Amino acid sequence: MTRPRPRRSATRPPAGRPPTRKDSRRPAERPGTPPPRAVPPNPPPHPTELFAERLVLVLSGQRPMHWVARHIANTAFDELARLAEHRPLCTDGHRPTIHRIGHYQPHPDAYEVFARIATGPRLRALAFRLSLGADRRWRCTAVEMEPRP
Repeated sequence: MTRPRPRRSATRPPAGRPPTRKDSRRPAERPGTPPPRAVPPNPPPHPTELFAERLVLVLSGQRPMHWVARHIANTAFDELARLAEHRPLCTDGHRPTIHRIGHYQPHPDAYEVFARIATGPRLRALAFRLSLGADRRWRCTAVEMEPRP
């Protein structure tokens, strides 16, 4: 009866033999193969995208008003509270998703933003303004939404 021979590893030299260049090379270091590139990290999301997501979560009833309170100026908070009362983005079983975001920058410290929000088969319009405060943080200073039919 013969015993099966143990399998030799491609990266380890056989016992009793010093490693050679060929044995110590890893498969990724093949000649002529460029080294793997480092993938750059994703850039942080734009403030318009962050605020659009936050407003959609509040207007759909998925988050409470106080969740965004520190990011909203006084008059915009009142507008948002009035809109959120009616939950304009709440529909039967459909989660609202941001379909498209666009913005205009009339001043380096301000953005006028519009967003199309899909709620099931319907698209809704959302507009808001962002202003950079003295503390260098973005705050929502106005919120509008198309009236519900």
